[in-house]
Amino acid sequence: MKKEKTLLILLLFLVCTVKTYTQTKTIHVFVALCDNEFQGIVPVPKKLGNGKDPRNNLYWGAAYGIKSFFKNKTKNWSLVSKLTSKNPNILERIVFKHKTKDVYLLADAYDGEKIKQCTENFLKAANQKEKETIQVGSKTLSFGGGADLQAYIGHDGLMEFSVAIDYQKNTTSKNDVIILACYSKHFFSDEIKKANANPILWTTHLMAPEAYTLHAAINSWINNQSLSSIRENAAKSYHKYQKCGIKGARKLFTYGF
Repeated sequence: MKKEKTLLILLLFLVCTVKTYTQTKTIHVFVALCDNEFQGIVPVPKKLGNGKDPRNNLYWGAAYGIKSFFKNKTKNWSLVSKLTSKNPNILERIVFKHKTKDVYLLADAYDGEKIKQCTENFLKAANQKEKETIQVGSKTLSFGGGADLQAYIGHDGLMEFSVAIDYQKNTTSKNDVIILACYSKHFFSDEIKKANANPILWTTHLMAPEAYTLHAAINSWINNQSLSSIRENAAKSYHKYQKCGIKGARKLFTYGF
């Protein structure tokens, strides 16, 4: 009888372990399109800085924008769906699937003029609020506050405006977040603490929030690497494209509080 109970417990343990290992993971990326007119940025070429034109935008349709980079310059992601959002401020919504792992990435391109709403929606999701489900093929996927990882890409709007969010205080766990924007640790720290989220990568200085850094960080996160490894791989990728020196890149990225 004891042997049967032991075998049953072992079997249940193995089943739970396999279920955890094979569980689908989701990533939600909030992109505030680069906008010369409505954001306090150093102006970029007009074509890249039109926040209402995702196709050519620096952070979306340009060579190193989220959509173009993940679609055309990576070997491990495939564009699987283009969706229509009920939010009129989201100009384009796309879903990528990792080619070898059960991981899906939803990316939202927000009108650059609506950067405040993009920032607020990211912070609410970091606080596990505003969960939404999306059907992709036969799978029902959880995004928004239900995603396993949230990321913000774009100008650091908290340099210019404040947010007033009614954060829920009793979250049972902490969502991982990535914030690729200038001085994001300094300007986002208070809000991320209130959101009870876990910053696995953010910045200490000025930076170009292009997709190669996010790509490197996400790949490390998917492979359950340490936070120091996530930072190191992000720094190597940033140095590769920016030619800024690896020491400078390492100082640019950090994690935790």
